[in-house]
Formats: sequence, C-alpha cells, structure tokens
Amino acid sequence: MALEPCTESPVKINTNPVVLKERGQREVFCGLTGIVWLHRKMQDAFFLVVGSRTCAHLIQSAAGVMIFAEPRFGTAILGERDLAGLVDANDELDRVVNQLLDRRPDIGTLFLVGSCPSEVIKLDLAKAAERLNQQFFPKVRILNYSGSGIETTFTQGEDACLGSMVPVLPQATNEPSLMIVGSLADVVEDQFQRIFDKMGIGPVYFFPPRRAANLPPVGKATKLLLAQPFLSETVRSLVKRGATLLPSPYPLGVEGTTAWLRTAAEAWNIAPEQFESAIAPSVARAKMGLDRYRQVLEGRKAFLFPDSQLEIPLARFLSRECGMKLVEVGTPYIDKMLMEREIELLPIGTALSEGQDVEKQLDRCREARPDITVCGLGLANPLEAEGMATKWSIELVFSPIQGYDQAADLAELFARPLERRRRLTV
Repeated sequence: MALEPCTESPVKINTNPVVLKERGQREVFCGLTGIVWLHRKMQDAFFLVVGSRTCAHLIQSAAGVMIFAEPRFGTAILGERDLAGLVDANDELDRVVNQLLDRRPDIGTLFLVGSCPSEVIKLDLAKAAERLNQQFFPKVRILNYSGSGIETTFTQGEDACLGSMVPVLPQATNEPSLMIVGSLADVVEDQFQRIFDKMGIGPVYFFPPRRAANLPPVGKATKLLLAQPFLSETVRSLVKRGATLLPSPYPLGVEGTTAWLRTAAEAWNIAPEQFESAIAPSVARAKMGLDRYRQVLEGRKAFLFPDSQLEIPLARFLSRECGMKLVEVGTPYIDKMLMEREIELLPIGTALSEGQDVEKQLDRCREARPDITVCGLGLANPLEAEGMATKWSIELVFSPIQGYDQAADLAELFARPLERRRRLTV
C-alpha cells in the first residue's frame, strides 16, 4: 500500500481517551544519561557529575567512551573520606573544579550535575555554582541541575539541564522570533533551518545551541516550537520569561513534521502556496523512503513500555504512517500542555497508560504477544529470551529521528528487529 500525501492538516480523531494510571514498581533509566547527547550538542560545555563510581560507570557505558578519549563529561567521585565526613565536600568540589578548568581552558560552560548518593543530596550544588561563578565568571559560566535517578527519569535530565539555562538567557527585543526547544542532531537542525529559510520564517534559534555560550534570547515576542516532548519544566520557565508556546504534534514522520512546520507557518502568516513549495521536495523523498517500511510494518502489533516520553508521538507515527496496531502505549507521565495535540491523533480506543506497575504491564504484554515491544534495556533481554522482538527506547533518543529525511530511518528502526527475528526463526 502506498503512503498517501500528508500535506493536509491531520484529522483529530481521539479527543477524550481513557488513561490507565498505574503506580508501582518502575523500570526507568537514570536522568544522568541525558549527558550523553547533551555533551555532543553543546561543544563548549562540560558536565561534571558529583557522584559515585556507579555514576561514572553508567555514563561511560551509555556513551561507549574509550579510556583514552577526552570527553566533555566527568565525575567528581565521592571517596571513603568524603562519605565518612572527614573532608569538607565544598572544599573538595572547589579543588576538583579548579583542577578541571586549569586542564581544560576550552570549557565555556560547566554544569555541576547532582546524583543519588545521600552525601550529594546534602550538598547544596546551587550555592556551590553561585560561589564558583563569582570566581570564574565571565570566562566560565557555572550552572547546576539534578540528574539523580531518584528525582528524574531517563529524558528528564535534558529538561533539568535546559531549565537551568533559562534564567541566564538574554532578554529578547520586540522582534518576533522562533525558538526550537529540544536537542536535535546538527544535521536535522540544518535541514529544518533550510525549510524555515524557504518559508521566510526568522530569526530562528535552537535551544540548546551548539555552543552554550551562544544562548538564544527570549522575551514576549518569542514563539516556542518543541522538538522534544519531555521538556515540561523548561517550557514553563520560558513561558514565565514571556514566551508563547505553539502547541503542535512533534516532527516524527512525514505527517508529524508537516504539522509541526505548518504550526510555525501559520504563526508567521505564511501563504499556503509558499508553505507547500518549501516542503514539497522533502515530502516527496520522505514518502518514497517510508513506503518501503510500511509494507513491512503494516498490520503488525506494537506494545510501548514507559521510558523516554517519546512513546505517544512514536505511537502516532507507527499507527498513522506505518499502519501498525497499538496494543498499549505506556508513558512515564502525561503533560497535556505538551502532549494534547499528539493524543488527539491516536486511534480511538488506544490503550494509554501513565506511570507503571511493571509486573502488571509485563503480564499484559505477554498475553498480547505483540510483534514488537518498545522498552528499556532492563526489559529487552528477558523479553527477547521469551521469543519477543524488542526495540530499545534509548536508541530512539540517541538516533536522529526528527524531520522528513529521517522518517524512513525511524521506520527502519522498527522494521529491523522484525527482520532479525524472522531470520532467527527460519
């Protein structure tokens, strides 16, 4: 079946879904993981985790960093003397920061990132950042946020990081501007910038920027368009600075990207003919590439466990553009301000769950026997051992999946496990 054109506004079909709210044991990844993609995005930033060796091993493993590399993140490890209270934690932190900045003069912004150990929780990193700022600013700006797995889930680490930057964003003028909020791969950012230029929309700023020193301005004339759905606190902080949120589906797939771009075009009063002309070549390429994978995915069943906050936009893409059947769509929490436009596009009757009771959810998954299950690393291997095809949710955050040119790549991420499972069973 060929993919139909998607240049018209998507029809809203699900205005009042029933949500199963679960509270129980959860399987979530630590919020420190956000450092893995944030340190790649902001080339002049350094992330210093104040934590334990466990924190260091987690980030090293997630990032796949080799021991001789020179990454822009590290861990100020609490040792036995720190835990026993034999040294002053603030003095030790100051010593580590001084050593780091002496060795790495290229650092423009230093993030002090809190973690789970009780001694870290007792340490007031906000005051530490303020104290160190007095010493090093303006050469280095020092900010802080918590990536603690107790306080944040997987993608909330980015929300906390961007939220820490909002108070220091420069004040914008009265000139209308568009701010794209949420980390995007540089290649995706460039693609979107070219389309905005063709439509005549600007100035356009991306937050976070490629260099943390180049902070985008924000003010009453700033309009926000979200590229990621997990930035609740950041958005609210930007709105308090005077910005206006443009509610929209997220730029996943042809339909999602078209709706996302149209939201900006309508805010700038771009003529429909100019909008269609700007997106037409990209839409044609994307539909051609996506059709190949729709043939593989159509009619297959998908079950999404809560992990990354991408679940609802992914479910919309899998259902409407790939023809998949949604068994259950789980997500850590639902922020209606950020997710309402996506929920409206889910098929009527979609089983939508918020929060998690992992044992109950596993029982429902096993009973349904979906063709593919989207879940975290901790659940994937056991389910694979039971003969079920899985897709790691963390891969969907690490991969460039937004925009037209990535629509087929996104579909392939789901088709690949099915093909692997087929070959194993031949």
